[in-house]
Amino acid sequence: MSAPIVVHPPSPSGGRRVTANGRILGLARGLADLAEFLRQVGLDPEEVRFDDPEFIEWRRVGPDVWH
Repeated sequence: MSAPIVVHPPSPSGGRRVTANGRILGLARGLADLAEFLRQVGLDPEEVRFDDPEFIEWRRVGPDVWH
């Protein structure tokens, strides 16, 4: 089973698409955007570990690369 939140590889124009259970949440340009998307789906970003592979799957590169 894959993680419910997926942060896709950086796009050529910058930012990374974020999906939750297959639903597109938007284009994040940093961790603040990702935190806002988590809030929008009812999660508290303060309670989420961004390095938890069971919850967030970082495709191709990790949370330090956004473009």
